[in-house]
This record gives sequence, structure tokens and C-alpha cells, in this order.
Amino acid sequence: MLHHIELYVSDLERTREYWTWLLDELGYESFQSWEHGFSLKHGDTYIVFVQVDKEHSEAGYHRKRVGLNHLAFYASSKKQVDSLAAQIKGRGDRLLYEDQYPYAGGPSHYALYAEDPDRIKVEIVAPL
Repeated sequence: MLHHIELYVSDLERTREYWTWLLDELGYESFQSWEHGFSLKHGDTYIVFVQVDKEHSEAGYHRKRVGLNHLAFYASSKKQVDSLAAQIKGRGDRLLYEDQYPYAGGPSHYALYAEDPDRIKVEIVAPL
């Protein structure tokens, strides 16, 4: 069982707006909040977002470097995946592999792929 994940971000307010909206759609709730961070919780698992110090922000993040590639979450249905994909596009956020949607992960993997404000890849998967 996963306890929590902690991500350092370049712009806490942009991150808060993106992730609070998305994870609220997936059933997460606000858990903690402080000057330099916040967390969202689902059941016993939570995700923490922390503003990175300026001195450590220069290298930036890229999912193709060593470290985290992406975070994947279950949707409740294919309909929810489709709704979220439309909302992501409507918000002006980046939907990845749009030309292969919703089967970019293969013919039996119904999912959307997007990027958060720091270009962390996010996957939302419909249950089988």
C-alpha cells in the first residue's frame, strides 16, 4: 500500500489550481495546507506538493531523465476519462498523444495522458 508521494514544484499556486481540480474529479480531498505546500488525500494515501527553493529550481524536471516518469490514477469509467480529456483541452492544458487517444497505451488500455504545469506526465486510466 502506498502511503504518500511528495513532489517539489516550480510554482505552487499554478500547481495547486491544476492538481486540486484534477484530483477533486477523482475523489481526492484537501488534506493539509501550509505556506510552502499542500496535500490531497484519497483514503489513506496522499500526495504532497511543495514549492521548491529557488536555489534548487534551475535544473528543472523532465520525465525522460532519471527519476519519476509519470503518475497514473484510476478513473471511475471510460466516460470519466473522456470528460476529463475534454476538460483538460478546454482548460488549455496539454493532452499528450492526442492523435492516439484513448488507446495510446495499447488497444485494451483506455486512458488519457496529460502534463501538469511542471510537465509531469499524468495518466488517467479507465477500469477494465
